[in-house]
Amino acid sequence: MEYQVRIKKKVNRGLNKLPKNIRQLLFLLIEDLKADGPIQKSWHNFSPLGEDRYHCHLTYRYVACWSWQQGKIEIEVTYVGSREKAPY
Repeated sequence: MEYQVRIKKKVNRGLNKLPKNIRQLLFLLIEDLKADGPIQKSWHNFSPLGEDRYHCHLTYRYVACWSWQQGKIEIEVTYVGSREKAPY
């Protein structure tokens, strides 16, 4: 089963402000989310953030957060940016 991954509009608008290597890592993460779903234990510091929310580190400084509801095939990337400003 392949998951559908949406990127929140706010995240999409900020992508150009991110360094190129971070955008590339994000796109690799999105491909993994599509193929394997929201549980990404192979990504650095992956962890659940509570009900239906997850995060991982793209690098030491940058993180990505996403949400997923049990039984659905849609995952939404809700934040990509510095870990200092992450919503957790």
